[in-house]
Amino acid sequence: MYFFLIIVIALALGYGVLMLWYSLGWKKLPVFPAAIHSGGSTKVTVIIPARNEAGNLPALLKALQAQTYPADMLEVIVIDDFSTDDTAAVVTASGAANIHLLQLKDHLSATERLNSYKKKAIEIAVAQATGQLIVTTDADCVMGPRWIEVMVQFYEKRRPKFIAAPVSFYKEHNFFRKLQSLDFMTMQGITGAAAWLRAGAMCNGANLAYEREAFYEVGGFSGIDNIASGDDMLLMYKIYSAYPDRVMYLKNEEVIVRTLPVDTLKDFMNQRIRWSSKADKYDDKRITWVLLLVYLFNVGMLITGIIALVHPAWWPAFLILLLFKVTLELYFLIPVARFFHKTELLLWFIPGQLFHIPYIVIAGWLGKFGSYQWKGRQVN
Repeated sequence: MYFFLIIVIALALGYGVLMLWYSLGWKKLPVFPAAIHSGGSTKVTVIIPARNEAGNLPALLKALQAQTYPADMLEVIVIDDFSTDDTAAVVTASGAANIHLLQLKDHLSATERLNSYKKKAIEIAVAQATGQLIVTTDADCVMGPRWIEVMVQFYEKRRPKFIAAPVSFYKEHNFFRKLQSLDFMTMQGITGAAAWLRAGAMCNGANLAYEREAFYEVGGFSGIDNIASGDDMLLMYKIYSAYPDRVMYLKNEEVIVRTLPVDTLKDFMNQRIRWSSKADKYDDKRITWVLLLVYLFNVGMLITGIIALVHPAWWPAFLILLLFKVTLELYFLIPVARFFHKTELLLWFIPGQLFHIPYIVIAGWLGKFGSYQWKGRQVN
């Protein structure tokens, strides 16, 4: 038993060093100083894969039509992934000349089975795009009016091949949504920190951009198209392998994309299993080792808590480890929460640990050995 405790303490120390390192990275990562209404000469195509998103698309299309970037330099392509609702009708009803609808059913038969329809949808949209810079987001997202303008400023000044940018949850109306937002905000902070530290790049498909030319230079999704998830990070690693100094993170409040948390525990677990399912597919094994350390530490915490329930003498050890974990994560998360203007959510951080530790363990295991449902499809 005590040998196990020594292992958990060793994992805790490793986790502590990691979180302090990430704290340094986030604090050192500079905010990009965007100019006011500077224009731009880059044609941009925003690609939005959508499946049964009729309820969410109006807000997104309204946000895109409100962009300060010139409409003649901005193209929006929504590609409908076999929706059974009014997704296509919502897009065509927008009336904007620069918003176009593509339908996956025009390129695939209804009986054809893929493991990643989203990658196929993006691939088809990129082929139709006229923009030099491809920007992707999700159909349940909204963003501020200067999203594209600032993205282009960063691109034209720094000339990255790939841009990762911040994503945040919004409409956290209940305890479950607040917990999701805290968890997601932690991941976003680590994404930015890792970029500055050059410790393995990360991104989220709700807010990223890449050169259309670079997409084709690395073969697009070829070689990763059989993996259900990973239209964001797995593509990023392909571009990173070709251009290790040209994959960058854009830290600026005006480019934050806001997306919706899920409403049920089942949907939450399916989402997190989907994310964790690609953990061993990354070419950059530094991220894989980091994820393994985080996973093993949480496994150790969970087992220690279970032992404490049976053997009360273990309670001091468990509570000390929990205090250590909470202190480290709050130290990291406070400046990240300030950037996202979500410091009020930190009140829910400590009670959220009772949910966070078990979910990390379960989702990590099922991501490797289980299956999940997404958008009404079973994925292995």
